[in-house]
Amino acid sequence: MGYVSAVPVPQPRAARVAVPTGGRRSLAAALLLGALGATVVLLSAGQIWAEGVASVGGGTVPVEADGGAVTGVPTALAIVGLAALFAVFAVRRTGRTLVAALLTLSGAGAALAAVLGATDSAALDAEAARVSGDTAAAVAGLTHTAWPYVTAAGAVLILLAGLLALRFGKTWPAMGGRYERSGTPRTGRKAPTVDPDRPEDLWKALDRGEDPTRGE
Repeated sequence: MGYVSAVPVPQPRAARVAVPTGGRRSLAAALLLGALGATVVLLSAGQIWAEGVASVGGGTVPVEADGGAVTGVPTALAIVGLAALFAVFAVRRTGRTLVAALLTLSGAGAALAAVLGATDSAALDAEAARVSGDTAAAVAGLTHTAWPYVTAAGAVLILLAGLLALRFGKTWPAMGGRYERSGTPRTGRKAPTVDPDRPEDLWKALDRGEDPTRGE
């Protein structure tokens, strides 16, 4: 009696886009740094940056100014940076480099604006004038909090995300890009052949939304 040995036939494996390990790590780091940095900037910019007292009717009242009153630049640039962070995956080649540069500049600009705002007194003087009704009123006992520097630290995280995108962005995958290792698009799967003499094939074709009689 003869024996037939079943030898498994190797099946072709679907080609996947090869992403270097360094690319995956830099991608994860950029996403984490950018998202965390933007969150820190947006939250800390809403905190009190400067405090003092203003003279009103022979007395004094406390006045304060949040980051938005001092400067709206960090908040605006954090939003731009967050948008640029996700736009990096929607573009390729030169477009990706330009978006990464925008992300880097957003972080640098937000950090600079926050540091400059840390010693600004114009917003508090304006608040003192509003409270006292005297346009010439000035603030006494002016103090600044640490929130401007927290904002600057968050902006630096955005800056680092941009630098990672500039350095490693070319190795990151693109959004919705289905490509083989050779760079050619994947071809669609061929529809199975329908045998009109087999009822089960007819039912399967109808279930797929096909017309089983179109080839006759």
